[in-house]
Amino acid sequence: MGDPESAGPVLDRDEVDRALARLGAEHEAVETSLLALQDHAGRRLLEGARLTGVTAERWAATEAAITLLWTYFDAYTDTLRTARDIRARRRWSSREDLVELTGLLRGECVTLAGPAAATAGAPAPHGAAGVLSERYSLATLVDRMNELYASSLDTVVSADAVWSALPARIDLLAAELGRTRKLAHSVGVRPGEHPAGDDLERITRTLTRLREQVVSDPLAFWKPAEGSSAPGGGRPDTTVYAREARALEDVRREIDAVLTVRQDAEKRIVRLRDLLSRADRTLAEARTARGEVLAKIAATEVPVVSGPPTVLQEQLAAAAEYRRHAQWHRLSPLLESLEQKAEDELLRARESLTAVTAPLAVRAELRGRLDAYRAKVARHGLAEDPLLVERYEKARRMLWSAPCDLRAADQAVLRYQQAAAELFAAAPRIPDQAGPGRGVSDGRTGPGT
Repeated sequence: MGDPESAGPVLDRDEVDRALARLGAEHEAVETSLLALQDHAGRRLLEGARLTGVTAERWAATEAAITLLWTYFDAYTDTLRTARDIRARRRWSSREDLVELTGLLRGECVTLAGPAAATAGAPAPHGAAGVLSERYSLATLVDRMNELYASSLDTVVSADAVWSALPARIDLLAAELGRTRKLAHSVGVRPGEHPAGDDLERITRTLTRLREQVVSDPLAFWKPAEGSSAPGGGRPDTTVYAREARALEDVRREIDAVLTVRQDAEKRIVRLRDLLSRADRTLAEARTARGEVLAKIAATEVPVVSGPPTVLQEQLAAAAEYRRHAQWHRLSPLLESLEQKAEDELLRARESLTAVTAPLAVRAELRGRLDAYRAKVARHGLAEDPLLVERYEKARRMLWSAPCDLRAADQAVLRYQQAAAELFAAAPRIPDQAGPGRGVSDGRTGPGT
């Protein structure tokens, strides 16, 4: 029975009824929570799993706490049932009944063995570690049950949250990893032969180890929320999973690039052959042009034209060999390098041709300028002028003879232009106007008109 001295003033009948109603509601709430905890999927998984590390330690303490919870609840139930029986004796409770009820409802009426608290992995109440028994009031017992329930539920919910989130995601990533490995093998990406193959092996080992750790020690992958006291407040730690997922995505991109090479390899090799062939033809044209320049242009420095680099042809042959043996992981970087080198080689060949043929271009420009001025002189009626005829013929002989001295020819063309300009200024021609000594037009055409 309860201790009247620890219960305080004696309750009246109405206070007893209200206390019984409140304690009955608390009893029902605690019972509902305990039954829900008992049936929780996470608790059942923890009971059947082979646990290690942090989870093994916390689950051992939680199992003891749940056992103690039921012990507390049974004691609470017995005490509440006794109080209800006493209240049900009479409609109007006697003084002795009220005293007894006050002791049960408010006094330290529940006596439990002291070591029970220690088995729950929690500190003994009131700092009484080592006492053989402890006395509790119903209110204190409820508080104690709430503490144990919150810590037990936190363990169960946290482990269940990790198990619900990570293993399934790891399995999905492992399935994607398996597909990527098959794809990698199909294009020759293998461990020891390609960095991506080594990465796939490392990701496989890491995911296998990660899944084993998550299954046996889920609470090692739980991050509690800062400042949260609610059971299960936090989230699964997906740091390792996310890192390996990113690594797998990087490998997949590399393999996709290799696949692209496999699909486009023939076209790219054909294009490379065409580029190198065009570069060879351009260099051959430059060598021919250099011989022509040396024969036709005097006193001119003509750059030497080098031959085609054999190393590019050798690399192109190696690329074709890689394609023939489906060594796509080696072909991919080689093609990228060759494409840039082939573009550079064609550009170099074109620059060589331009540099070699520059003197011929200068000669052609001088010829064009000479003919243009001759036509202008003819339009001004000065085609028969002796000075202009002499200077034109001199410039023409220089430009149409071999070898051609470009500096002398340039001066000859310039003198012809100057002489023509002086005559234009001295005797301007006025079209369609008769002048002294020119006669009157009679409609005839031709020489002597």
